This record gives sequence, C-alpha cells and structure tokens, in this order.
Amino acid sequence: MIRIAIVGTGNISHAHVRAYLRFPERCKIVALVDIVPEKAQAMKEKYGLDAEVFDDHQKILPLDTIDLVDVCTPPYVHASISINCLRSGKNVVCEKPMAASLEECDQMIRARDESGKKLAIIAQNRFRQPIADLKALLDSGVAGPVRCAQVDSFWWRGHCYYDLWWRGTWEKEGGGCTLNHAVHHIDMLAWMMGLPEKVTSVMANTAHDNAEVEDLSISVLQYPGALAQLTASVVHHGEDQQVVFQCEKARISAPWRPYASLSHANGFPYRNEELEAEMQKIVDAQPKVEYEGHDGELESILTSLETDGPMAIGGEDGRRTIELITAIYQSGALGRTVSLPIAKEDPFYTVEGIMKNVPHFYEKTVSSASLDGEITIGSDYRK
Repeated sequence: MIRIAIVGTGNISHAHVRAYLRFPERCKIVALVDIVPEKAQAMKEKYGLDAEVFDDHQKILPLDTIDLVDVCTPPYVHASISINCLRSGKNVVCEKPMAASLEECDQMIRARDESGKKLAIIAQNRFRQPIADLKALLDSGVAGPVRCAQVDSFWWRGHCYYDLWWRGTWEKEGGGCTLNHAVHHIDMLAWMMGLPEKVTSVMANTAHDNAEVEDLSISVLQYPGALAQLTASVVHHGEDQQVVFQCEKARISAPWRPYASLSHANGFPYRNEELEAEMQKIVDAQPKVEYEGHDGELESILTSLETDGPMAIGGEDGRRTIELITAIYQSGALGRTVSLPIAKEDPFYTVEGIMKNVPHFYEKTVSSASLDGEITIGSDYRK
C-alpha cells in the first residue's frame, strides 16, 4: 500500500485525489497539506479521506508513514517542496510546470539522484489515446520526416482569472500562458521532436491588464530540416487545441485528421488514400490506454513504485520542457533569436535572471484568496 501526502489542495489537486481513489487497494491518501488548512480540511470531508491535515509541508518531512508526496502548489514553491521531500526520503510527483527555472530543475534532479528516491513530473496528456497514437505513428516513420509542425495551445481565461493571489506575477506564477498552459503542448512537442536549435518569439498581454505576465506568445522553432510554429494563448475562444505534423508524405495530427498527398507530373497534388489506410491500420493497432489523463499518469507512478521501475515522465522530461519555455521567454523579452541549449552562465538560467529581464506588461491590482467555480484541463484530442 503506497501512502500519499498531497501538498496544496487547490483546484488541480482534486484531479489527483480522484485518480488515487480509483485504486484503493494500491494506495491511500494519509496526509493533506495546505497553508490554508481549512481548504485541506474541506477536501478531507469532501472525499471522506482518512487523512491528517497539516499547514506546512515541513511538518511531514520527519514522518516515515509517507511514501509519495504529490506537489500541487503554485509553481514558485515546486522546487523547494520537492527537494525537501526528496531529501527526507520520500518519492515525489510534481505538477506542471516542473519549476520556474532551469537552475531549480537541476537542483530537483540532483536531490533525486543524491537521495535515491523517484521524481515524476505531471504531463498527463501523454496518457491520452490520440496523443499516444500520434507519437507511435510519428515514430513509425511511415509519414516521413517532419517538415513543419503546428502547435495550437489555445485556451481562454476571463479577466478575473488573474485575480487569484498567486497568478499573474512572474515571482509566484513564474510566467503566463506559455509556462502554465502551453506547458502541456510544449511537452508533447519536445517528446515527439526533441528540442529545436533556435527559437524566435514575440509575447504580449492583450486582454488581462491585472497581470504582469503574457497572455499570448507566438514562436517559430528551427529544427534541422523543419520549422515549428507554436502559439500559447489564453485569449482564444473555443480552446481549439491541436498538434499537427506536416510530414514528407502526409499530415498527421491530434485530433486525428490525416491527409496524404502524391504529386501529379505537374507538381499538383492528388490524395494518397493507400497511405492514409496504412496509417489508420497503425493507429488502430496501438495498445489501448487503460487510464487516461491524470488517472493514467498517476497509475503509472504507482506501478513504478510497486515495481521499482523508472517513472514514465521524469525530471529530465520536465527540464526539457522548461528549457524550451525559457528560450521562448528569453527571445520574447530580449527581441532576438535564442539558441539552445541554454548555458548555466545565461541570465535566464536562474529565477533571479529571468525576473530581471522579463517585461511587466501590467501590474497586478487584485489579490483574491480564492476563486469559486470548476476548472477545465484542456482537450481530450478526440474532437
């Protein structure tokens, strides 16, 4: 039985609790931690948990009754809490984004290695059938090498979204839609294509004058033999999210809308239905994802702990995503193309360096303790 402590009982933590409750014979939530303990108590009562409530994660560090700490706090304390828990001998799963800087990512990975414990980073969309199918098809090579990728991380958030106390500041949120929304799609892109060689970005705040951070960024990523365009946004109505790869022989995407072309003698296209049928067979033959989203990733973490196997999405995965996000912020802030990798000597390697160089589009004017209502966590990529 894996004993779990959840640190941070805000919106996203509910997805984690519901996932763990699907596996009552394998795990148990034994502790809830929040700097507002009333929130943790409310969660305990909502789900009928037999868990102890704490107001500080430091209080669970000496306990030997916890196997896994699940960090669901605002981003600015992801690193410090994860490091403390790893060094106290506990395994850690940390919500996205992994951290606010590459330096913090490296500190988390070092704490993992020195402690001998496991570290997982949430990127739950890899555990969705359409995304798993797309990755398998891309890896098969049947569509040919990628020529152009299109990543639309389209979300919409109202003005009051940034009234929550920790949102909308570089210090506590670590960034805007690029870090906290497009992180999902950036993880997918880096998982499927790796990191680009160069990044050129523009960012702006077009609709949220109660936030320092960007609500829109548009980037061009240069790969050997390919380009990718990435839009991160919280101003797109309808939240039509997609990942599209225009390959040598065909278009493949999530949501799934394949199209393959062949050339007439004059260079104009006609449809290659034979290749489309072949690609469909590959997709249809893929193993079915038993548990999707947070359920899927957290189930895989339980399996990793039970079998002493590797985490499906580990610290290096989370760091890779943060490196691309950091390059986007550096390019957008300085108005120039940025080359990867980002060196430790680069000012944008640290939180302090980022804070000194990024623009404050506006100043935060409202700081609400909480906002009522349900949250959404993105597309299922089936539409």
